[in-house]
Amino acid sequence: MSSEEDDLAAAWGADLDADGTDDTGIAAKVEPARVLNQAEIDSLLGFDNGPDGGETVSGMQRIISAGLISYERLPMLEIVFDRLVRIMSTSLRNFTSDNVEVSIDNIVSLRFGDYLNSIPLPAMLAVFKAEEWDNYGLMVIDSAMIYSIVDVLLGGRRGTAAMRIEGRPYTTIERTLVERLITVVLADLSASFDPLCPVTFRFERLEVNPRFAAISRLSNAAVLGRLRIDMEDRGGRMELLLPYATLEPVRELLLQQFMGEKFGRDSIWETHLAEELWSTEISLDVVLDEQVMRLADVVALKPGDRILLNTATGAMVQVRCGAVRLFQAQVGRRKNHVAVRIEGALERPPLPSPGQ
Repeated sequence: MSSEEDDLAAAWGADLDADGTDDTGIAAKVEPARVLNQAEIDSLLGFDNGPDGGETVSGMQRIISAGLISYERLPMLEIVFDRLVRIMSTSLRNFTSDNVEVSIDNIVSLRFGDYLNSIPLPAMLAVFKAEEWDNYGLMVIDSAMIYSIVDVLLGGRRGTAAMRIEGRPYTTIERTLVERLITVVLADLSASFDPLCPVTFRFERLEVNPRFAAISRLSNAAVLGRLRIDMEDRGGRMELLLPYATLEPVRELLLQQFMGEKFGRDSIWETHLAEELWSTEISLDVVLDEQVMRLADVVALKPGDRILLNTATGAMVQVRCGAVRLFQAQVGRRKNHVAVRIEGALERPPLPSPGQ
C-alpha cells in the first residue's frame, strides 16, 4: 500500500512539473524567497542617508543606538594611569615587603550601570571621594587579590595557593588589611595627578554589594582602568572607575596631548619677541600746538606763509607715538634748539578687544 502511495505522489509531482497545475486546475507555482538588497536593509535600519542637522533618526537605528554612547578620549588620563603603575610598583613593594609587579591591562569607557552588572563577585568595592573635585570614584578589588594580600601580610608561605572559602562574608581582619591597601593605592593615585593638578582622594567606605556602591547614575559614562598586580606566585586584579562627572573639573587638562600643553602659545617665541622689542626703534612726535582751520585757508597756503604756534617756553605739551599719547613734557631750549623735558607718563585708554 505504501509503494502505491509513493508511486502516486511521484506521478503527481511529475504532472506539476509538466504543466504547473494540479488536478483541480489551480496553478501551483512556487516563487523563490526574495532577498533584500543593501539599500533596502539600510532604509529599514534607518541608515539610508543619515540624520542631517536636526533631523531625528527613525527606524531600527533608534533602538540600536539606545545602548550606545559616545565617549570623549582623554589623552592625559592615560599618562596619569601609566604614572600610577610606576608609583604603585614601588609603594606596594614597601607595603608587602615582597616583589610586586603592577601592570595595566586596558583603559575603557563604559556606562556605570553596565560596569556594576559585570563586577565578578565576591569582591570588595571601595568608595572614595576626590576632595577638590567634590565627587566620587570606585575601586574594586577581586577575591584573588584580597586573599593574596591577606596571605602576604600575615606571613603565608610562598608557592601555596590561597584558600578561598566562597559564600561567607569577609572577616574584620580581611577588611582591615584591604583598607590599608586601599589607602596606599589612593595616596599613589593622588601623587599621579600631582603634575596635572593637586587632588586628594579620601577613602569613604567599603562595600561588598554593588547596589550599595552606586556613586553615579546608571546611564552615566565612566572611565575604567584595569590593573594587574603580581606578587611572584600570587596576585589579583584591581579596577579603578572614575565617572566623567568626577573628571569634569579637570576636563580641559585631561584633553591635553602632553603635560603642560598651552594651546596657541609658544614660550620660546614669546621670549624671543620680548627681547627683540627692547631694540625696536620708534618715532616720537611732540605736539606743540593744534589749530582748527578752514579747508579754504589750508588750500590757500603757499611757501613762505607762517603759522603761529601758541606755545611758549615752559608750556606743557604732549609726546605721542602715532595716535597714542605717551608722555607729558615741558617745552624749553637747549643750544638754539627747541627741546622738551618729560614730566610724566599719561594714562592711556584701554586697547579695544579683538571682537570689537
